[in-house]
Amino acid sequence: MTSHSTVDLFSTRRAGVLLHPTSLPGTWGVLGESARNFVDFLADSGLSIWQTLPIGPTHRDLSPYQSLSAHAGNPDFMDLSELLQAGLLIESELAQSAADSRPQLLSLAAQRFFNNEGRGGSGLDQADYQRFRAINDYWLDDFCLFGAIREVQDSPGWLQWPETLRDRDVGALQAFIDQNQPRLARIRFEQFLFHHQWQSLRDYARGKGVLLFGDIPIFVAHDSADVWANRDLFKLNQKGEPTVVAGVPPDYFSPHGQHWGNPLYNWEAMAVDGYQWWLERLESQRHLFDLIRIDHFRGLQAYWEIPAETPEPIHGYWVPGPGSHFLEACFSRFPDLPLVAENLGIISDDVEELRRRFRLPGMTVMQFGFDGSPDNPHLLHNHHSRDLVYTGTHDNDTTLGWYQSLDERTRRYVNAYLGVSGEDMPWPVIEAAFRSVCSLAIVPMQDFMGLGTEARFNTPGTVVNNWIWQLDWNLCPGNLSARIAESVQRHGRLLQA
Repeated sequence: MTSHSTVDLFSTRRAGVLLHPTSLPGTWGVLGESARNFVDFLADSGLSIWQTLPIGPTHRDLSPYQSLSAHAGNPDFMDLSELLQAGLLIESELAQSAADSRPQLLSLAAQRFFNNEGRGGSGLDQADYQRFRAINDYWLDDFCLFGAIREVQDSPGWLQWPETLRDRDVGALQAFIDQNQPRLARIRFEQFLFHHQWQSLRDYARGKGVLLFGDIPIFVAHDSADVWANRDLFKLNQKGEPTVVAGVPPDYFSPHGQHWGNPLYNWEAMAVDGYQWWLERLESQRHLFDLIRIDHFRGLQAYWEIPAETPEPIHGYWVPGPGSHFLEACFSRFPDLPLVAENLGIISDDVEELRRRFRLPGMTVMQFGFDGSPDNPHLLHNHHSRDLVYTGTHDNDTTLGWYQSLDERTRRYVNAYLGVSGEDMPWPVIEAAFRSVCSLAIVPMQDFMGLGTEARFNTPGTVVNNWIWQLDWNLCPGNLSARIAESVQRHGRLLQA
């Protein structure tokens, strides 16, 4: 009950980095030279895994965990300067202000593409486009239609659309399609371009010995193409409003619990066709990544359901998830599915039993280890070889910020456990993670750079100043690659070419 590629990946000690592509510098987008430079840095550093957060288009809060689509790519990632070589843009057009002119430039590039004004041989030709449409037909048209209506309506969400569009009246949708062909074509072109640039990056990374590691949020945003187009698969009322929503009870990340607000799945309805919606979701991620994490894996065993009318997390309750029935369907369809389970937070024995039954690697986080208990699963001596170890995740403070915020007693415990004085933090924690028996050690880029709380990427339970940290290469020590590579090699995580 396991994945061959997961077994292969976890049969070798590896080290990697956690960095979301939005953190990369780039005037015209990041999926070009900026991302290739980062891959070069990883290769020079002996790092063979690049883990990202979900890469779908976001809402205004920028959270990658509340995407407009479970399948589409974020068009803000695309590097428009790459379109020069394809003949779809010219230098003088890129001399304008990036923020203001990006939508217009994408429209111009799309228009030239559909008029066959680009250069052949760039991978951006009509045959490639038609192939992309055929491969992705199970989500692409719904997403493009959703995105186009959303642009025209300029509303907070699809619940506010005219009723005929909200409820997908066939005649109303056809009339909209007939009236908005250029807009629909542009959105479809954007997705074609995203996937073209992403696959080019993936090929480049593979050539450098670097694999891409993605992330699937277990739940999807209500304001998404997925919920709008598949209302029967979610717990909604007649108007499409959620009757219950997702969240978590109080835990390490949030003492009051969290109200995520995502609609919850109607798992009984999903089971009727063998979880086809989920299998398609996994299919699209397999096209993008070599390894895939399911965020909030415990929700497959049981999830925290909060009544929509009483939104405080404390009013929630546990509801059984689809468990092994669902995972059996996934591995029956994809025997080599390379899944990792995010098993952080309140994890009961039945969740771990489900994870182990399917031999899914789990996660340990160095920052979580120091509550004083020698039985803490995040302490080095309790790690397991098939699991992953992180210094911290995107939801944690940076390791330096975490260490500096500890009370004196806990800080002394950390120092004593690691056998250090506390100087040169966060490197003692990085070294410890690399020393772990866990097959894969992942370090956020901020930790490699030794940055403090000012570089924190996300604070759970808050809605401001998240997802905006930017990598500044000028803040990297000149010897950073060499220092990482030495540590990677010292702890047996350097892959031999």
